[in-house]
Amino acid sequence: MISKGDGNFTINGKEVDNYFPTKIHAIQANQPLKITDNEGKWTIRINVSGGGFSGQAGAVQHGLARALLKVDPDSKQALSQSGFLTRDSRMVERKKAGQPKARKKFQFSKR
Repeated sequence: MISKGDGNFTINGKEVDNYFPTKIHAIQANQPLKITDNEGKWTIRINVSGGGFSGQAGAVQHGLARALLKVDPDSKQALSQSGFLTRDSRMVERKKAGQPKARKKFQFSKR
């Protein structure tokens, strides 16, 4: 949720700097705001689940860029040039029948 306000940025009820264990993830989540010069202008509340902190930081970055695009259409060029509007389409490969995992095979024995 994004609305005009005092610049609070919370993820799952915690400040962004307190939510992520490393500074790199907090910086990654803040990048769309920095690129569009919107730091401190919006109150942002985000709920994110699943994956690890790195994946969540990427999801927050992508979702925040799309939200900023809806409230400020003039920022599209800056966001798209930075690659924040492109979804990462990689997915987990499915497990195949007759194998323990997606690509791992059972040990082969000649005799």
